[in-house]
Amino acid sequence: MTLPFLNILLVFIGGGIGSVARYLTNLWALANFGPHYPWGTFTVNVVGSALMGSLTAFILARWAPDSGGNELRLFFTTGILGGFTTFSAFSLDTIVLWERGAIGQAVLYVASTIIVSFAVLAFALVSTRSWLA
Repeated sequence: MTLPFLNILLVFIGGGIGSVARYLTNLWALANFGPHYPWGTFTVNVVGSALMGSLTAFILARWAPDSGGNELRLFFTTGILGGFTTFSAFSLDTIVLWERGAIGQAVLYVASTIIVSFAVLAFALVSTRSWLA
């Protein structure tokens, strides 16, 4: 499968912008609220989810995929918001399943993503610490 260079470039540039925005948000939250709660991550997840909903609705309402809508979506949602927070993509995927009437799949997706991701992270953390010790 050949991917168009422009699409890759849009995601690459957008991802860089989003990652820098996440970093700056985390620095801001740390400076203003301290290190005792992950306010930076909370903020990017909530703001990113709000922006994902608004931008997705706006882009789909204003542009057809073949008239620039796909490129805008790639740059803003996959690129910028993907770099800012992947939780926004997780949230959008869940709501799309729900809106399609696949409520059981939406609930399973949320539960399995959380449980499996936490379990895999814990396993990787413990096994890597053990390997390094």
